[in-house]
Amino acid sequence: MAELLHRLGTFAARRAWTVIVAWAVILGVVVGGFLVGYKGLSSSFDIPGTASGDVISELQGELPDFSGASGAVVFRTDDGSSLTDDQRTAISALVSSASDLPDVARVTDPFSAQQQLEDQRQQVVDGRQKLDAARGQAQSGQQQLDAGKAQLEAGQQQLDQGKAQVEAAPLPAAQKQRQLSALQAQQQQIDQQRSALEQQQAQLTEGLAQIDAQQTQLDDGAELLGFADAIRLVSEDGSTAIVNVSFDKPRLELTEASKEAVVEHFTADPVPGVGVAFNTEISQGVPEIFGVGEVVGVAIAGIVLVVVLGSLLAASFPIATAIVGVAIGAMATLSFSGVIQMASVTPFLGVMLGLAVGIDYALFILYRHRKQLLSGADVRESIGLANGTAGNAVVFAGSTVIVALLALNITGIPFLGLMGTAGAVSVLVAVLIAVSLTPALLGLAGMRILGRKARARATAASGAVEHPRRAARAETGPVATNGRAVRPMSTVRATVTMLVATVVLLVIAIPALSMRLGLPDGGSEAEDSTGYKAFTWSEEAFGAGSNAPLLVTAALPAGTAEADVQGLQLDVARELFSQDDVVAVAPVAVSEDRTLAAFQVIPAEGPNAVSTDRLVRDLRSLPPVDGDIDLGVAGAAAINIDISEGLADVLPIYLVVVVGLSFLIMVMVFRSLLVPLIATLGFVLSLFATYGAVTAVFQWGWLGGLFGVHNPGPILSFLPVILVGILFGLAMDYQLFLTTGMREAWAHGAAPRLAVAQGFRAGRTVVIAAAIIMISVFSGFITSEAVIIKSFGLGLGLGVLFDAFIVRMLLMPAIMHVLGGAAWWLPKWLDRIVPNVDVEGSALERRHPGHHGQ
Repeated sequence: MAELLHRLGTFAARRAWTVIVAWAVILGVVVGGFLVGYKGLSSSFDIPGTASGDVISELQGELPDFSGASGAVVFRTDDGSSLTDDQRTAISALVSSASDLPDVARVTDPFSAQQQLEDQRQQVVDGRQKLDAARGQAQSGQQQLDAGKAQLEAGQQQLDQGKAQVEAAPLPAAQKQRQLSALQAQQQQIDQQRSALEQQQAQLTEGLAQIDAQQTQLDDGAELLGFADAIRLVSEDGSTAIVNVSFDKPRLELTEASKEAVVEHFTADPVPGVGVAFNTEISQGVPEIFGVGEVVGVAIAGIVLVVVLGSLLAASFPIATAIVGVAIGAMATLSFSGVIQMASVTPFLGVMLGLAVGIDYALFILYRHRKQLLSGADVRESIGLANGTAGNAVVFAGSTVIVALLALNITGIPFLGLMGTAGAVSVLVAVLIAVSLTPALLGLAGMRILGRKARARATAASGAVEHPRRAARAETGPVATNGRAVRPMSTVRATVTMLVATVVLLVIAIPALSMRLGLPDGGSEAEDSTGYKAFTWSEEAFGAGSNAPLLVTAALPAGTAEADVQGLQLDVARELFSQDDVVAVAPVAVSEDRTLAAFQVIPAEGPNAVSTDRLVRDLRSLPPVDGDIDLGVAGAAAINIDISEGLADVLPIYLVVVVGLSFLIMVMVFRSLLVPLIATLGFVLSLFATYGAVTAVFQWGWLGGLFGVHNPGPILSFLPVILVGILFGLAMDYQLFLTTGMREAWAHGAAPRLAVAQGFRAGRTVVIAAAIIMISVFSGFITSEAVIIKSFGLGLGLGVLFDAFIVRMLLMPAIMHVLGGAAWWLPKWLDRIVPNVDVEGSALERRHPGHHGQ
């Protein structure tokens, strides 16, 4: 590899314009592909196979109107007064004309919907009054029937007495028969009256039964309606109204153009005296990837480059090549957005990484070349040698980053794997540009890469016959270039450094023990954003739970009759309403075949609250209602919980895979078992310290004002996984550039502990500069208004800070000092089978004698 890179570097220096034109053509092709293939990005995330995903699939089959995305448009008067009739009319007009917007299935008029709710409640009151009146009439009729029955009984008794007297009287037979016939006629009249009373009694009984049935139905309906008392679309004070917008496409398939059309429709003709805001389901679009903060970060990186390289021209090369690499990597990725569904954060990761590693990788090669020039080396030979040595280290360092990013595909989470692939593409482009375009630019610049004073020193040194490889190693000898002898640290100092660095990182990591994962809600948006306004307005007017509605499905028994539906809905609603932290339950739909019912459940707190998370889990763990009605839970809050759970589950697996693969790479590079082991353990320390710091800022709210975190909440669910991949790769970069110098000094005969000091002295300047550049670039993203990008910027910036300055600059040298020669131990059988990658370029030195002069 070193020989190949040497040839590539020499060729690029000799045929500089050929290489530059080739990259310009590649850039042009990528730009063309971007213009043709870019079809937009999605601001939503999803994980296949989740519980909420299964519920949505079921809804698509049975209740398609409830399977699409939904959002809310919130109107509120500027002065907090009740909406006037004119304002209500204007809002209703906007609602009625919004149904023709693209992908919009239905739009709910809050005033008519609220009036329907009020009418339903009034109907319950009126129904009870009517039933009470009917029951009163029935009771009066019963009293009349009872009086008639009493009269009949009295008449029957008199008739029976008269019949007995006639039969007992000593009357002639003819006379007795006439009297008995008369009494029989009276008996028939009484029987007819009794029959009439029995018919009236049957009718009355039937009427009472109907009244009881209606009363039961009314009570059930009133109970169901009572469960939904807390659900409102117009606030009690009349100042706020929510317009619900339902789309006919799932949120992952909903285009940004459809969301923007909704925003444009409701803002094009403002209602006087009324503000309007859109929740994040509508307003959250593709975040701004490159802003003022990022420009400042790159500017700071430029200042560091000028200080380290001593020339504006030299400092411009890493930035220029990094920008070219970012453009190629990002646009190449976005060219496939028409074929592959991409989340809005997909290109952002590539931009962030491409800038950081692009600058650093070019710096490593340029720094090596500069040192060789200062020792009098020939320009082209120095370029080739720098490319074969520092460039070789760049290739292996980039390989660890690429492996870590590509390994995100093993998580089985599509959007995460795509983010990793996009980042890997950007890093690959950065590596290729570093080992080809950078040498070409250096070849064009010649000695002008050095400042005037540096060129004078290089001219003076050009008479000395010294190989550029040994010249570059000047600082690794027993005496440093500044004339001060390099001596190993004391064992006591090394031990104290180990303990203090470890304790500091462990203390910083403490908040990670309480880390909760989630996705940002409207409360996490910038305070002046429309998403934040909609979130806070809804919370103030309707309660925190209004921002976290859950959609619960109930699988009704097969063959359910229409008359039985309300009773089953009531059974389910009772079970749901009885749960802790539920403030409202409302049945919203039943499928045509009466096999699936849907309910809206309003929790007590917001989407990222602990109680809401617990409620979703409790609902999913409930046994079937009535023994045969299974429940399912969906909705934005449930979906976010499922995504967070899925990411948390894959984190340990991903960590093992990434660390394992990179460990094998480091064994080849360092030809040691202990060096990769302690490098990995050091990374674990810095990683958990990063988790702790991020948790303290974003979840606990520490230093929230400084970092723009005004509403602390859970940590971005996929941030820990991404941090593992990126920070491990970057950590191994610094490990590589420091430890290769130590191994090189040890391989050339230095005592193990002296070799640690010499290697550290040789590599510290460029590693410190590279780390500062990384931190500057990453920190620039902290100023982003998008909480996703902000959390990435802070996490990566702190991760590099902890790993580069505490682990690699303090902890690693101390441990290497304590281990001494044991650090380089490798079993003989393993030494025979492990390929010799020669990152230091020792074999390259032997094959290429030095050339001097121009």
